[in-house]
Amino acid sequence: MRVIVLALAAMFLMSAGALTAQAHHSFAVHYIPDKEIDVTGVVKDFHFANPHGVIFFDVVGDDGEAVTWKGETNSPNLLKRRGWSNKSLQPGDKITVHGWPARDGKPMLRVGYVKKADGTILRGQSSAEGIKGLD
Repeated sequence: MRVIVLALAAMFLMSAGALTAQAHHSFAVHYIPDKEIDVTGVVKDFHFANPHGVIFFDVVGDDGEAVTWKGETNSPNLLKRRGWSNKSLQPGDKITVHGWPARDGKPMLRVGYVKKADGTILRGQSSAEGIKGLD
């Protein structure tokens, strides 16, 4: 009986691991890798949490209406190594986010870097290589 319980537990753990791996998709599934854009707005909220840090920022369009954009970064662990902290971005900060737009056309992008109003650059990616404006 004990062997059956252990075998069932092992099968459950293996299947749970497969579901977790399947849930995390590649960059190219969600973003356009050969198109880079700059979006300027004002920070609404900044989540410095796993699995990815997320920046919510309001961008005023040509029609005068604000649209909330979502910028997805790397994990807080990686961001800390690149100089970020949970205080790096505060509501009201004016920022320009450079990155790769969402494939589905939603106001969302993968963050290459963030440029703050004072000129500070916060890198979302591991190096400047291949990121326009930081080469």
